[in-house]
Amino acid sequence: MSKIHAAITAVNGYVPDYILTNKELETMVDTNDEWIVSRTGISERRILKDPNKATSDLAVPAVKGLLEKRGISAEDIELIIFCTSTPDMLFPATANILADKIGAKNAWGYDLQAACSGFLFGLTTGAQFIESGKHKKVLVVGGDKMSSVVNYTDRNTCILFGDGCGCVLLEPDTEGNGLQDSILRTDGSGGQYLNIKGGGSLHPASHETVDAGLHYAYQEGRTVFKFAVTNMADVAAEIMDRNNLTAKDVAWLVPHQANKRIIDATAERAGLPEEKVMVNIQKYGNTTSATIPMCLWEWESKLKKGDNLILAAFGGGFTWGSVYLKWAY
Repeated sequence: MSKIHAAITAVNGYVPDYILTNKELETMVDTNDEWIVSRTGISERRILKDPNKATSDLAVPAVKGLLEKRGISAEDIELIIFCTSTPDMLFPATANILADKIGAKNAWGYDLQAACSGFLFGLTTGAQFIESGKHKKVLVVGGDKMSSVVNYTDRNTCILFGDGCGCVLLEPDTEGNGLQDSILRTDGSGGQYLNIKGGGSLHPASHETVDAGLHYAYQEGRTVFKFAVTNMADVAAEIMDRNNLTAKDVAWLVPHQANKRIIDATAERAGLPEEKVMVNIQKYGNTTSATIPMCLWEWESKLKKGDNLILAAFGGGFTWGSVYLKWAY
């Protein structure tokens, strides 16, 4: 019997309409367009302005579009894994809120929190349910409303992040396409350098935590950059070596969009030329869990059945990893 792989059979994404440009940021903090572009590669990012809308509201249009593309109904979905660092609330899970909003009455689901590596962790987890034969249709969503946790008076972090959502459908494949291999890693000692300290059981919301800015994303930029640039590049190279892939064999590198310099270092380490690297950081900034599926969504028309893709990410925690998959359609 042919081995069952978990293949991506549909992909979609959504970004809000409002564009926050570097020029606008110049009016908010002491920074400028040239400085931001040269250090990060970001020119603009999308922001969900409506204060009554949350991360699940970014996911609804993305998922509805995906279901339409695949020609299935929300009731066909069996499992929803929602990868996010900005859940609508601590509980219920945003996956369950999304299921209710789209009418996925037959799905169970949960949230997965691995910061910017969330989508890779979710993809690998979802694949297990397909490969085991337990489920036939698993929805993996990566979405974040980062503007809800960004301090727009902190010039080091507010330039980096945007809001967005990407999603994929996983289904069984017996032709050899789909998820081939993954390497996922964590190092909890890195948590001190990239975190949101407030809002959990350690620092529950209070006047003190709000006044101290503990509910905003905190990043020690230099340390995080150094760790990310090495580890994201190394793990992409490692998964290629492990599967005997050369740069010639790889159609696309799909890197997490945190910083153009980290993307370039990863491509260089993998020996891949610029034209084989998906980059949209200039338009969207870092949308955390959404960056990789949003790249797949944007490049979908250029992907061919059987294409070898290397996905790589790095996130707070620290978390990092790489996935090797063959495109299935």
